[in-house]
Amino acid sequence: MRMTEQLIKAYRKDHELVKEMDSLAGNEKHFHLWWLGQSGYLLQWKGKRVLIDPYLSDSLTKKYKDTDKPHIRMSERVMDPELLKGISVVTSSHNHTDHLDAETLIPVLQNNPGIRFIIPEANREFVAERVNCDKNFPLGLNDKRSVTVEGFTFHGIPAKHNEIDRDEKGNCKYMGYVIEFANYAIYHSGDTLWFDEMTDILEPFSLDIALLPINGNDPSRKVAGNLNSGEAVKLAKALGVKCIIPCHYDMFSFNTADVKDFIKEAEKNNQPYQVLRGGEQFIHNKN
Repeated sequence: MRMTEQLIKAYRKDHELVKEMDSLAGNEKHFHLWWLGQSGYLLQWKGKRVLIDPYLSDSLTKKYKDTDKPHIRMSERVMDPELLKGISVVTSSHNHTDHLDAETLIPVLQNNPGIRFIIPEANREFVAERVNCDKNFPLGLNDKRSVTVEGFTFHGIPAKHNEIDRDEKGNCKYMGYVIEFANYAIYHSGDTLWFDEMTDILEPFSLDIALLPINGNDPSRKVAGNLNSGEAVKLAKALGVKCIIPCHYDMFSFNTADVKDFIKEAEKNNQPYQVLRGGEQFIHNKN
């Protein structure tokens, strides 16, 4: 692992970040969104919190130490998962550890009574074993299915990582979610490549924000790939997304992207965007 002084510093982290979140919990006018690193976000609206695909540990760095695929951390951890309280919903888009991390999820599930856990239905057995929960506890989704929890409606969207993989019952193993609440719609793609039906599936939601990976698809990394910067911007533009926020970069040195390339693509295509630092919030004011 890199020495701490070499890591990309968080904008806010731990108790300072919790203090900011708590100070905004009473805001009735706008939602707030914080990037927690990799593909993790915390969405807050009217005091309710949705934790999206959090990876807040060094489990992968430890797992792959002294292997041919070292996961060398690039950025500071934004939040000790023990500090995350008041969470209504937590999600996992698929079974890869940076989207389903036991060291993150077990304390979150333990410290938040009444929390609901949304996962792809296909992954139920695997998820229950990894996070040590009853297999009937998670809420399982598939594409063309939705569930509403605490005023947030989650729509299952297929993801291609690197294929649209399904179990024997036809349930997607890799998914994204459109989260609708009030008059807002946010798309978190999970890990995905572009696929032919993508725009047809997503256009009806009139997306306010798309949270899209930009690390691309490089077989030499020996891991499944994602959209690159150009593809992410192209997708957002095709969907008329009001703002794109990039993710899945600056976590591991072997599997990242230069966010400056994303900025160039977004500006070249006149696509509204915002780049967040770890622990930085995005405030959306919808006209």
